[in-house]
Amino acid sequence: MNPTAVLLGSFALLVLLRFPIGFCLGVAALLGAWAAGLPLAVVAQRMAAGIDSFPLMAIPFFILAGELMVEGKIADRIMAMANVLVGRIRGGLGMVNVVDSMFFGGISGSTVADVSSLGAVMIPAMVRQGYHADFAVALTITTATQAVIIPPSHNMVIYSLASGGTSVGRLFLGGIIPGILLGLSLLLAVYILARVRNYPRGEKVGLREALRALRDGFAALLAAVIIMGGIVSGIFTATESAAIASVYA
Repeated sequence: MNPTAVLLGSFALLVLLRFPIGFCLGVAALLGAWAAGLPLAVVAQRMAAGIDSFPLMAIPFFILAGELMVEGKIADRIMAMANVLVGRIRGGLGMVNVVDSMFFGGISGSTVADVSSLGAVMIPAMVRQGYHADFAVALTITTATQAVIIPPSHNMVIYSLASGGTSVGRLFLGGIIPGILLGLSLLLAVYILARVRNYPRGEKVGLREALRALRDGFAALLAAVIIMGGIVSGIFTATESAAIASVYA
């Protein structure tokens, strides 16, 4: 029996039956190993060796930090600060969406956490202010992809492991400028569309409220400073920084 045919055939069949992708991959790999005559004990050993990685522990810690910040309403503080910074510009709420994703992505490193936490708030708010629903959804999903580039990105941690030990700190540093440029490009695109479609400006924020929002937002963003500052200075590793960010959250 051809192991490759068993592997690909079982995977395609399970996908067509609409099983979860993770389940399809796991079952197909087991059937392929069985067809190749490999002992199943070897499969278990290889799986254990694959996840036995200290740097890989950074990912669940960053996810935990993001979830704690959502439950602790830190995401709301970031939104309030972003509203102070760009809310008064035409299309301001759309720009707030972009800035929120930049800030939140710099803390959680997760696109899914970004969409789930910010999308539930930003999409209804944008629709209420007169934005088209499809634009609000598309913008939220697009801006969430900034978390892939802006450190601490989960993809960078995985790439570091897959490439044989590339420095996570250097990967994080390499993502800062492209992440900022991506955010600025999205802000420009939102502004142009807002002018064309005549989307509204945000409400004016009083001085006292603005100062309070900036203060609270800075306290939330301090987590990103701790993460990057500690890694770049060599005080702690990416995994340790993720754990510290979770404690701070």
